[in-house]
Amino acid sequence: MMNKTVEGQVRRLLPFCLLAFLPLLIGCFGGKAALSAGRGGEVTGVGVGKGFTEPTPFGMTMVKRGFLKMGIENQDSLWGMQTPVKEISVDGFWMDETEVTNAKYKQFVQWVRDSILRERLADPAYGGDESYMITEDKNGDPIPPRVNWKKSLPRKPNEDELRAIESMYVTNPVTGEKLIDYKQLNYRYEIYDYTAAALRRNRLNPEDRNLNTDITVDPDEVVMISKDTAYVDDEGNIIRQTIDRPLSGPWDFLNTYIVNVYPDTTCWVNDFQNSDNEMYLRYYFSNPAYNDYPVVGVTWEQANAFCAWRTEYLLKGLGDAARFVQRYRLPTEAEWEYAARGKDGTEFPWNNENMASDKGCYYANFKPDRGNYTEDGNLITSKVGAYSANSNGLYDMAGNVAEWTSTIYTEGGVDAMNDLNPTLKYNAAIEDPYKLKKKSVRGGSWKDPESFIRSAWRSWEYQNQPRSFIGFRCVRSLANTSTTKQKATKKKK
Repeated sequence: MMNKTVEGQVRRLLPFCLLAFLPLLIGCFGGKAALSAGRGGEVTGVGVGKGFTEPTPFGMTMVKRGFLKMGIENQDSLWGMQTPVKEISVDGFWMDETEVTNAKYKQFVQWVRDSILRERLADPAYGGDESYMITEDKNGDPIPPRVNWKKSLPRKPNEDELRAIESMYVTNPVTGEKLIDYKQLNYRYEIYDYTAAALRRNRLNPEDRNLNTDITVDPDEVVMISKDTAYVDDEGNIIRQTIDRPLSGPWDFLNTYIVNVYPDTTCWVNDFQNSDNEMYLRYYFSNPAYNDYPVVGVTWEQANAFCAWRTEYLLKGLGDAARFVQRYRLPTEAEWEYAARGKDGTEFPWNNENMASDKGCYYANFKPDRGNYTEDGNLITSKVGAYSANSNGLYDMAGNVAEWTSTIYTEGGVDAMNDLNPTLKYNAAIEDPYKLKKKSVRGGSWKDPESFIRSAWRSWEYQNQPRSFIGFRCVRSLANTSTTKQKATKKKK
């Protein structure tokens, strides 16, 4: 599903690269503070404009910046391996209070479905109603085509409209049941890699790539970059490619992805051989009774696509304030553990080492005993928020479903990371060995024993592998870190 052309997306993204220079430009062209000569010739600084106060995003809570000893200091035999420990610091961020639910993910799926349908209704092959697409701006100038969401879908479709609608469905040849053709539900998005674009080695001018004046600059030096791109072939297959090519300009850092967004509902039978889980296969995602349960069967790639769509959905309603808002993303492994441990850095998201209260009420949805999934009151997943939140106001940071992070999985873990906002990222190409496609998964799930739901427990899964016990939640970096209250601290002797 192509919701924007590459050109249109870059035109939208590139102005954000120039935001750092905006205060300087404003200062050059006016403003009382900009024109002030200062007091007695002293430099007083410019104060043009108002600071941006970021409102609390819906369904999210702020995790204030802080310090953490990441990993487990006191190892025990349950772990089976040594877990690296490192002192790290992370900046503040917003985090979803709960795991993303079926209802929220359905909104994404239906948005993709309805956008494709509007594009099809505008297609001459299905009636060619051009009002379903916007191709001109308010001045009548041509723009890259985009979906017109103000145009309602037909309630009483004519013959052409009905053909367009029916083209989105398939019929089960055995039961005759009409089902949405999930293979068509592809979401196309672009992500501009600001980090790669900012690296000194990627400067367009060779003389800017090294500040060491003792080194002779080779003006003909060729810098190679890797760029992810994707397209849909004539047979409807998603073709993904990683292109290695010489650096040519800012377009080289715009990566294009096309992801099929429908969750794999068959994970319930593929994850558990010789188990009668057909009911979950058929109803867990589709039945409204499970709306408030965490979505599962979503790959790491699909979770990233959801984050991209959620960002796009948000920015449409923010106007000028959109340039200050950070995009939704998956948490880093360090952010996840820091958030899960709470304000006191505890081993579990609660404040003691017990798994249940004095009254026998469990603190999380996990497997308390071998084979006895129901001892905690649940068989599979539970509704999000059914258990108490941790001190950061976050629910289900242990158990229910394990959660994707943005960090690649390595045995060394935090040892290979920086101690400031640590993470490890690698966008694996299709041709890369499968072992390079491991992503860190945190929190443990409804099917895991006590030792696997500790905040520091590290697990992994391949980025294209859906599971009935893995979900996700989103984070968003703070647009203004001054929202975090500061406290004066004394250095310990």
